[in-house]
Amino acid sequence: MKIIVFGLTISSSWGNGHATLWRGLCKHIIRAGHSVLFFERDVSYYAGARDLIELPGGRLELFSAWDDIRSKARAELREADAAIVTSYCPDGIAATDLVLDQDRALRVFYDLDTPVTLANLQAGEPLSYVGPRGLKEFDLVLSFTGGERVRAQFMHRLGARDVEPLYGHVDPDVHRPADPQLHYRSHLSYLGTYSGDRQQALENLFIQPARDRPELQFLIGGAQYPHDFPWSRNIYFVRHLPPSKHPAFFASSRLTLNVTRRAMAEMGWCPSGRLFEAAACGAPILSDVWDGLAEFFTPGEELILASDTPDVLAAMEMDDGQLLRIARRARERVLEQHSSERRAMQLIDFIERARSRSERQPAAMEA
Repeated sequence: MKIIVFGLTISSSWGNGHATLWRGLCKHIIRAGHSVLFFERDVSYYAGARDLIELPGGRLELFSAWDDIRSKARAELREADAAIVTSYCPDGIAATDLVLDQDRALRVFYDLDTPVTLANLQAGEPLSYVGPRGLKEFDLVLSFTGGERVRAQFMHRLGARDVEPLYGHVDPDVHRPADPQLHYRSHLSYLGTYSGDRQQALENLFIQPARDRPELQFLIGGAQYPHDFPWSRNIYFVRHLPPSKHPAFFASSRLTLNVTRRAMAEMGWCPSGRLFEAAACGAPILSDVWDGLAEFFTPGEELILASDTPDVLAAMEMDDGQLLRIARRARERVLEQHSSERRAMQLIDFIERARSRSERQPAAMEA
């Protein structure tokens, strides 16, 4: 198949979770014998932190303005088997119109930000990537979040006809055990872009434990942290880490923290890609609590749950043998069930089944 993607970014992992996910998906889609063309608007903030300049085995088309690429994209669609528009695509509505107004390629929408999308809809706020046509004309809608509540909301509010979950994942070729590095050494680490709706959880599960244990070293890696962030002397900071640096970061952590964005935690069944990445690197994981987490990891055996500061302090008192056993089991689970290769095969299967349904529908109407 020839698959075209109109997405937020694949060229830069700075300040977003889309790029790493798409790199893993595209890599394994291409390995399976399919072709991928990714259209990405070339914006300054991603250009300034670009850590991928070409899509191995596929094509990356960077463009300055939609008008510059519209004719080329339309021509490419005439030869495509599937076209995917993603959440937060800067030209999402224009790309949607282009994709819906052709009948060659299967029309797919992939929401990698489902909880945020539904929270904005609930608040009556407009979506920059979903236009007045909603999702009813798409042949297939993919959601980063599972559960019947999500399916019902997409169908009721946006008119989606066919909704399937395509969860986060990790490429074990990129995220794997590595040698620890002295400059990343920490007793507890946290890797994530700053987000205001994660701040309260971060206060309870990271900042307060750092204050309570001033003799230990804590480390944050990520982008967009404000100047007034409540740092303490034992909290160290690494600005933006590209995926190639993640293994050393996690390998140097005695324990690493996962904090879920509020909308994701409230929705449930929405594991972040960072959760799988840490597990694949062999880091013992301490995670906040949300519905559906046990579908991806077994609490107490493959990760440790924390609801408050005492939970974190108790986890930090666990011996190295306990933490290493938990980390090993989590890595085994990820390699078996949550790899990029597995998700790529799921995506291909979803597309092939949707194409089969769309081919049968005209025949049924004629009969």
